[in-house]
Amino acid sequence: MSDQDDLFSETIAPYSPKVRRRLGELRKLILSTARSLEGAGEITQALRWGQFSFLTLESSSGSTVRIDSKRNDTETVAIYFHCQSGLIEHFKELYPDQLKYEGQRAIVLNADAPLPEATLRHCISLALTHHLRKLPAKSRKTKRA
Repeated sequence: MSDQDDLFSETIAPYSPKVRRRLGELRKLILSTARSLEGAGEITQALRWGQFSFLTLESSSGSTVRIDSKRNDTETVAIYFHCQSGLIEHFKELYPDQLKYEGQRAIVLNADAPLPEATLRHCISLALTHHLRKLPAKSRKTKRA
């Protein structure tokens, strides 16, 4: 087991089995999505604000994605995004009825409900490449070099 696996296991240890299982599924989905993205580079996994986080430190291609259980709620988990990035607003435009949102910062998921994998994969890919879309084409070429 890697240090990142250990950190993840330690971070989710206090949660109920179904929440731990769902957070594990989300972690796998985020990492597999990142591997499929051109320009995202290697994902750094770390704790940010006490939440397990996925960062594009190598490429600076995206916005940090965090996952955690909802506080004092054993039934839900959330995928958190930077609240000033505009990502949640964009997701709401794309998927107004398919996902449940919390303000400008999170997608909220029931720990027992089927995971909308394709929809979440798209949202995660938009987050992990958020800065690439904001850069002019000339800067993007420089960034990748």
